[in-house]
Amino acid sequence: MRFLFVLILLWSALAHAGIEARDFSSAEERDRYLMFTAELRCPKCQNQNLADSNAPIALDLRDQLYRLLREGRTDDEILDFMVTRYGEYVLYKPRVEPRTWLLWGGPALMLGGGIVVALLMLRRARARVATVPDLSEDERSRLARILGEEPPR
Repeated sequence: MRFLFVLILLWSALAHAGIEARDFSSAEERDRYLMFTAELRCPKCQNQNLADSNAPIALDLRDQLYRLLREGRTDDEILDFMVTRYGEYVLYKPRVEPRTWLLWGGPALMLGGGIVVALLMLRRARARVATVPDLSEDERSRLARILGEEPPR
């Protein structure tokens, strides 16, 4: 019985450790905080956002984000702060600027290239079919015998 009590006590302590209590001045501020924690990537984790990461750096970033929101910073100011401090990697959706044009335009370029290649292949296949000469009557009957079909009359 004593073991069960200790186990429940430890379990409740672990459950309490993962909860971050933050006081927001408005629902809008809370929504902005949740939006940023979902859209910013943890610098340490491979592919987790700040909301999902348990890394110490993610906790620090959430604290900084909360502080910036409490100071009344705009969304652009917060993003600039995070990018300046942690690099473009912290953004799940990198900004569209000259050094990221290939990232944003690459899929469209590849799709366009694939369409061009497919059209060229189709054009070549049609050209090959057009250059095949018609068979003579003897060739048709010989082909029909080889294929085991009745020759056309």
